[in-house]
Amino acid sequence: MAVPKITDYEMLEKLGSGSYATVYRCQKKATKEIFAVKCVEKNKLTRSSLDNLVTEIRLLRRLKHRHIVEMHDFLYDDKNIYILMEFCNSGSLSSFIKRRNVLPETTCRFFLRQLALALEYMRSNNVSHFDLKPQNLLLSKTPLVLLKVADFGFAQHLEWGQENTTIKGSPLYMAPEILLRNCYDCKADLWSIGVILYECLFGKAPYSSKSLPELLEKIRQKQRIDIPRNTRISPECEDLLTRLLQHDRDKRIDFKDFFQHDFLDLRHAPSEENFERALEIVREAVDADNKGEFERAYHLYCESLQFFVPYIQAEQDVAKKQALRARVRTYMHRAEEIKHAVSGEKAPAQNPVHNALTPRLLYQQLHSLSHSSPILKDSLEMGRQGELYAHEGKYQAALESLKSSLGGLVPALGHEPKGQRRDLLHQQIQTWMKEAESLKSLLSAQDMQEDKDSQNSITQTHCCIQ
Repeated sequence: MAVPKITDYEMLEKLGSGSYATVYRCQKKATKEIFAVKCVEKNKLTRSSLDNLVTEIRLLRRLKHRHIVEMHDFLYDDKNIYILMEFCNSGSLSSFIKRRNVLPETTCRFFLRQLALALEYMRSNNVSHFDLKPQNLLLSKTPLVLLKVADFGFAQHLEWGQENTTIKGSPLYMAPEILLRNCYDCKADLWSIGVILYECLFGKAPYSSKSLPELLEKIRQKQRIDIPRNTRISPECEDLLTRLLQHDRDKRIDFKDFFQHDFLDLRHAPSEENFERALEIVREAVDADNKGEFERAYHLYCESLQFFVPYIQAEQDVAKKQALRARVRTYMHRAEEIKHAVSGEKAPAQNPVHNALTPRLLYQQLHSLSHSSPILKDSLEMGRQGELYAHEGKYQAALESLKSSLGGLVPALGHEPKGQRRDLLHQQIQTWMKEAESLKSLLSAQDMQEDKDSQNSITQTHCCIQ
């Protein structure tokens, strides 16, 4: 295809090409703005490819979201159709993965959060993509690194419960129900996201194959998807990955649970609004600290970390990042000081806690009422062990113990008859749930201080494009 000419635009270098379209970088002559233009040769369009193009234009006109590539204009002449889109200056997630082979879990979460926010918006508009893959996830440094969903040629409006039978997507990322020509619905996008997450973590798709027949055979046999040996991912990450990559769409995680999953933690996703929320919470923590309300201050410091850490991980200004990290380190250390004080240990001399909290009697009272229920008693003792681990600074062990404890206590609460023990059990569950959230915050802050490689991986995203 000869380089096309568009009035008012200067065509620059070719970015890529497909079966019937070529993408160029171009510049608007009047304003010097840079765009990407998708040039489609009319004589190469089949009926189905024309339908896909019309769908893409119609959807891009309406879908406006910071994590979806924006269409600026739509032009045509006697030979070509042109779709002018925002230019993403840092390549695709595919090229990003290829340059690094595997990505740290924190980097995977960073990108997956943004993809989930785009998908959440798409679902609110009843839009399914059906061709989610790393090549269609573009990266832009503005200066924050933003992931943007592109190429809506296979997308369509699909209400919850509607099904389709048309083959759509790239085989390696297609849901089993599409590849096997069964009916499928919007949950097919969730399988594709699972494949993308797997590839980010381990450098290859779970069913990497040399041919389509080989891929189809693996799908038909429901070949087990294993976590590669000598790799370590968090329990939350493994849980999400496993629930996304379910062959049976009825067993696959649904959209509500996906958007609410702990690994994504979309409630604390980086944004200016959440940064302001973090500042507001930490002001409350300092105020409570000054008033001697140490337990409240501890949980507020930890809550602020849940908003601070994702924001810092996304920050691209090195000086600002370092300043914020130092600030967060101060809040994290203060929360740890209070935690030591709660356990009756002496707080560090540089910032002592003068009035340690009165020891809580909740556990002792509930434990004394639980001798008739061995399961309840064991769960309580496991939770108490978690508290002791936390007082020793063993936060990961503490969190695992509290999770195991709550796994036994929450179902028990549903069967507990009304009375004093039920009331105490409810209070204990609420207390340990709050403590588990605070421990997760401390752990994420510690990981942020220690994990420099993943941050370098993100800040170097602009190097993906030459």
